[in-house]
Amino acid sequence: MSDAYEQQDFAAPAETREFPNGRADLVRIGGTEIGRLTLQPGWRWSTDVRPLAGTDWCEAPHFQYHVAGTLRVRTSDGREFDATPGQVTALPSGHDAWVVGDDPVVVVDWWGASNYAK
Repeated sequence: MSDAYEQQDFAAPAETREFPNGRADLVRIGGTEIGRLTLQPGWRWSTDVRPLAGTDWCEAPHFQYHVAGTLRVRTSDGREFDATPGQVTALPSGHDAWVVGDDPVVVVDWWGASNYAK
């Protein structure tokens, strides 16, 4: 990282990737990409993103801060848990996830967003 001041805003992302029931906004800062994922009620990775990824499970590891909504995650080895606002999760490769309830899920992803929905 340089000594230069940097500031980015998700209101004007460098890139936006839209997919069924969701979107990923990417900002580039400090030599890396940070993503904000907004997932609507009814979104599920295995339904909405798997066709784009072409894999059985999400293979992008994630390091995420959960801003809003409830995201249920199931790992390929069968573990299942809910991620809720204020929590930070580190997800390994090999998982499915879906929105629980009627509120959109918003997460900020420091690791894995650059490969999301590609």
